[in-house]
Amino acid sequence: LDVDVLLPPLDVYEDKLNAIMASGVLPDLINVSNGVWVDNYVRQGALLPLDDLLESYGRNLLENIPEALWDQVRYEGEIYAIPSEYEVKGMELMYVRKDWLDRLGLAPPTTLDEYAEVIRAFAEDDPDGNGIDDTYGLILTEELGRSSPFFGAFGTQPDQWLERDGQLVYGGIVPETKEALAFLARLYAEGWLEPMFPLNQTANLAEQVEAGKIGLYSAAWYDTRGIIRNSKAHNPAAEWIALEYPVGPRGDSGVYATKPVRSYNVIPAGSNHPEAAVQFLDFTAGEGYETLKLGFENEVWRMENGRMKTDFKEHNKHQYRGIYQALTDYYNPELNEQRFDSLGEFHLTENLRIIERNIVPDAFVGLATPSMSRYMRELKELQTSVFDRIVLGLEPLDAFDEFVADWHAAGGAETTREVNEWYRAQKRGTGR
Repeated sequence: LDVDVLLPPLDVYEDKLNAIMASGVLPDLINVSNGVWVDNYVRQGALLPLDDLLESYGRNLLENIPEALWDQVRYEGEIYAIPSEYEVKGMELMYVRKDWLDRLGLAPPTTLDEYAEVIRAFAEDDPDGNGIDDTYGLILTEELGRSSPFFGAFGTQPDQWLERDGQLVYGGIVPETKEALAFLARLYAEGWLEPMFPLNQTANLAEQVEAGKIGLYSAAWYDTRGIIRNSKAHNPAAEWIALEYPVGPRGDSGVYATKPVRSYNVIPAGSNHPEAAVQFLDFTAGEGYETLKLGFENEVWRMENGRMKTDFKEHNKHQYRGIYQALTDYYNPELNEQRFDSLGEFHLTENLRIIERNIVPDAFVGLATPSMSRYMRELKELQTSVFDRIVLGLEPLDAFDEFVADWHAAGGAETTREVNEWYRAQKRGTGR
């Protein structure tokens, strides 16, 4: 197979895919993380059903990908995507500079009030001891990224569906989300929250943390081998430790759950080589799986006294392989733990166990509903705009109530109805 890979920039990825689909010049395979995007093009008849191709060319795919994931990509009984499974159940946990806590005489925080005090002290009390007002207590990214533990402290997750009194309700519109926004708006108004968060991408967050400007943030589980490792390289005195999630006023805590499907591989109708696309994916789920997951044996990793050892520098050099490995990943707990532990003392397995103990489950795990395809992108843009403006103090907190009404009117009510139809079918045992 002669594979030509196109990698659109992440921030315009779906826009580029839409342009490709409209162009008539179609690739043989598209990988996308948004199930709503898949649903939209299935309903347009723009994607191929894959059952026959999988039977002929996808033996490893069918054997290794769990049936529950195939259920996520069936429309009226036919498979329209080859799913990749998330190998982790959640992404975020809190990390703090213990050396800053020690310098200021503070204990690791557990309650939300204790977190607020640490955030204040890190912004105001010169935690790095350089005599300059150049630190912030907390950093977020665009669309309030890396804020999940603070919403969890109020018993909500704004991008998930929650069960309330036997019904599913969107987390972004519940009263607890308004409380969480009030907390974040207070941090911003006091000058404790890094002010550029609406524009921050992960690279901006990394730059601030590595430069010693931030001492507490919601880290991705793998940041200990990336951002936090680089922070220690810049400042050997930096000592980072994981924290318990903040516990809110009603005893709530937790973090969002990843979706069961990490990404979807689809074949556009009109593909010239659909069988080759399935063969390619079958290789990544079969003969090529271990090498794509681990790297080349005795070059990137080796077995030593019964334990896997990975050359971290070589691992980073060969990270390109992750482009392919992520296409058809499936959960292999034993191999995952071996791999994580082989990378060094980054606490990766421990981090994941902390996260898994504190997941706030998403109550909706069905296929994207028709109204999600029509409305969810605009609803998400509305949510991001209003939430940012509330936190920045550009709108009063009560703008949240107007947002809830607008959300319902702009398609949220219809989406909620469809989600609850799915939920009732699930409870009757007649739906997915």
